[in-house]
Order: sequence, then structure tokens, then C-alpha cells
Amino acid sequence: MGKSASWITPFKKQCFVSLGVSLNMAAHGLVMGFAAILLPQLRQPDSIIPIDDTSGSWIAAILGFALVAGNFIVPTIMAKYGRRTANLASLAPMIVGWFCIILATSITTLLIARFLQGLAMGMSASLGPVLIGEYTSPKNRGAFLTFISLTIATGVLFVHSLGSFFTWQTTALVIAFVVFADLLIVIYSPESPSWLADQGRYDECRKVFRWLRGDGEDDELEKMIDASRFIREAREFANVPDTFAKKVKTNLAYINTTMRKKEFYKPIFIMIHIYTLGQWAGANILAAYTIDIFTNVIGTEANIYLMVITLDVQRILSNTMAVYVIKKVKRRTMLFATVGINLFAFLATAAYTYCKGHNLLPFDHPAIGIALIHIHMFSIATGTVPLPFIIAGEVFPLEYRSLAGGLSVLFLSSNLFITVKTVPYLFKNFGIHGAYVLYAVVVGYCLVIAWLFLPETKDRTLQEIENEFRGRPLSPEELKSSESLTSMKQFNTDRRCSVVSVI
Repeated sequence: MGKSASWITPFKKQCFVSLGVSLNMAAHGLVMGFAAILLPQLRQPDSIIPIDDTSGSWIAAILGFALVAGNFIVPTIMAKYGRRTANLASLAPMIVGWFCIILATSITTLLIARFLQGLAMGMSASLGPVLIGEYTSPKNRGAFLTFISLTIATGVLFVHSLGSFFTWQTTALVIAFVVFADLLIVIYSPESPSWLADQGRYDECRKVFRWLRGDGEDDELEKMIDASRFIREAREFANVPDTFAKKVKTNLAYINTTMRKKEFYKPIFIMIHIYTLGQWAGANILAAYTIDIFTNVIGTEANIYLMVITLDVQRILSNTMAVYVIKKVKRRTMLFATVGINLFAFLATAAYTYCKGHNLLPFDHPAIGIALIHIHMFSIATGTVPLPFIIAGEVFPLEYRSLAGGLSVLFLSSNLFITVKTVPYLFKNFGIHGAYVLYAVVVGYCLVIAWLFLPETKDRTLQEIENEFRGRPLSPEELKSSESLTSMKQFNTDRRCSVVSVI
């Protein structure tokens, strides 16, 4: 990172590094949307890989299993080798997965390819928001994090459009080149300044931070370095255990201590419900089963492929609007407003399809069903897709960000698998109206939890948010008190040295 041209402003640099992260996150849209064009082509009589409903649902949903593996892999890479290295590592299985699909001649090969793609998605799901949160300024962080959902939406439109004109093999080949282009961007991106500070590489941290942010945010830089310095000093008070038994005892004590810290368990509890809300709100269902949903809601009279592309365009427009709105509106306000619209769309669509199926409608027109689906997509694109990533990028404390992010995204993975795998079963046995009522119940519950526990994070530094969860600021005087040191020695790896408390 040498001297930059004067016209390359810090904002443009933040755009560049965020693009590398966002294109990686776009794979979520590319992979989920690919199922919507892959499965119908595989169901054709002349398909080289014939499938049934069971094998088709596994092809769509196996991502959830792989996401779990990715969740467990990425925290170690993020913590030990850096965020940038983890970002590069997540792109490798994604590229391999797309080339496996290109060469696939059996269901087994498709499942292996989808598993590799899900592995990459699991790694990027917890990595992406954290990395953008550490790269960008607080005043622009919300917009950059919202850009994640915009690239996901663009990925869905891109793959659906390609699939409308080309075979699934050709579509996969084009997408593989897009992922390779993202690899080049990540290679030329710097390491996260937060991670460099955590490793004690303060000169590099200052260099990268000022390259990304300019000289106007030195206050945040010095606070971050001061907090990191004290944490590193605190580690030196801990005696290194000399036997295996002592190591096990120390690790158990560390886990017990960490799990009881407000700044650790509160964000995880919140994000478990926010990620669950995001999955049950219907984004992946609409992406993977777009044609099935249009057929169930409006029938086969309309041009379904045109409706699919129109819906994807609307998603991008809504995401674009959200990028600007999120800079003006508080996180909680936007969450409750958009999820409220989402609940209305679920229940209204359930009522409409139920009445339509039982001939209870005095008047019917395909435009009614199309409007309901577009309202549903609007709520997803402006709220339930971007907000989980935004909130995840803001609520996790630096010391536990890798671990906490991985644990909470585990629920994203499991809920993705459950929702996508059960769609054929629910639609067949309970109808779309029964499935949508179930989705509304789960989303409503998660919204209540967010109402009770989620703090406002807009325009606040990551340290301020962490202090709110802790209940008090990270004070060097308090941390150096005898009580803190005694507690730290006792647990050996109580790295943050904050007051241990239980609600």
C-alpha cells in the first residue's frame, strides 16, 4: 500500500474493499437463485440428470448443512490468520463448486458442488458483515452493509436472467468467471485494521486505518489501539498452564467465564433471532422456489419467467432504496416497519390463496397475486435481508467477534436448511397458505425478541455499542484494579477483563 493518487479518496477506498466482500456475499444470491433455474431444467424429459421432488429439495437445501461446516471453520481462520485471509479462503470452494457443476453428470456431483458452495457461503456469512464493519466509517457503515443485500439481489437477478436464455452449465461457467474477478479484488485489498490491532501490529494498523479512513477518525483509531494494548497487557498476567490437565481446566474456566459476559451472550442471543427472522421471512424461499410460488399464487396463465425477472428487478430497486434510507432511519425503526410489512404479506397471501382454492373470492385477477408477491419481496429487500447483515456488523465485540459471529450464523445455516428443505413438503401437505401462516408465526416471535433486546446501533462506534452490552465503558483504571486482576488470574484467559455478570 504505497501512496495513493489524490483523487482516490478514503470513501472510494472503502468502496473498493467493500466491493470485494460484497461480491463474495453475492454468491448467496447466485447459489440460491441458481436452484430456481437448475431444478426446472433437470425436471425436463431430456435432462442428462433426471431428478424427483426429493432429490431436487436436497440439491436446493444441502447448502444448510455445508453452511454449518463453514461456520465452524471460519472463526479460527479469522482470529489466527486475519479477515482478508479468511475472505480468500472462502472463495476457493466457491470457485471449485461452480466448475464441479459445469462438469456434473450425476446427482452426486451436483450435491458435492452445492456442498462446497454452501461451505463458502457459511464462511462468508459471518465474515462479510464483520469485515465491512471493520473497514468502513461509522457514518457510512450502514450503507456499505446494506450494499451486501444489494449484491445478493443482483446475484439472484443475474442468475435468473442467464438461466432464462442459457443452459444451467453455461450459466455456471459465466458465474465462475464473476467469482474469479472477486478473487482478484480481495487479493488487492488490505487486512482489517481491527485485526492488526488485536495482533499488536499497531504501526500496520495505523497505516491501513488511515489509508481506509483518512486522518479524520484518529480518535476511533487510538481508542481501538488503547483497548487492544490493555488486553494484550492483561494476557501477560495469566500464567501459561504447564500440563494438559491444567490446560483443559483453564479452557473450561475461560468458556464458563466468557459465556457469562453480557458483551458476549447478549449479541449472540439477539443475532440468533435476527438471523432466524431473516431466513423465515422468505428471501431464500422466493429465490430457490420462485417459479413454484408464482404458480401456486397466480396459476400458469401469466408469463412466469417474465414475472420472475420482474420480481428480481424490483428486489434490486428496493435494495437500492434501502441503501439510502438506512442512512436516515434508525435500525430498530426500519426493522419493525419492514417486518410488519412482511407479516402482512404472509398473512394476506395465505388468506388470498386459501380463499382462491376454496372458491370464496367474489373477484379474482392475477394482478392481486402478483401485487402480494411484490409486497412480500419489497419487505425482504428493504429489511429482512439487509438488516441482519447490518446488525451483525455492529453488535459483536472485537474480542469475541469471530467466535460470536460463527455461533450465531450457525442458526442462519440451520434455518436456511429447514426452510428450503421443507418447502415441497409444506406446500404439498398444507398448501401455500398453511406454510405462510407458519412463517408468519416464527417471524412474529423473532420480532418480539428484537423489540425487547435489540439496542439502537445507528451512527455509533463499535466500541460504544460494545460498552452498552457490557453495561459500562472499558475503563483502564477499573481494569487495572486488584479485583479485575484477581479475576483475570483466576480464569487465566479472561482476555477482555470486563466485569463478569449474569442477568
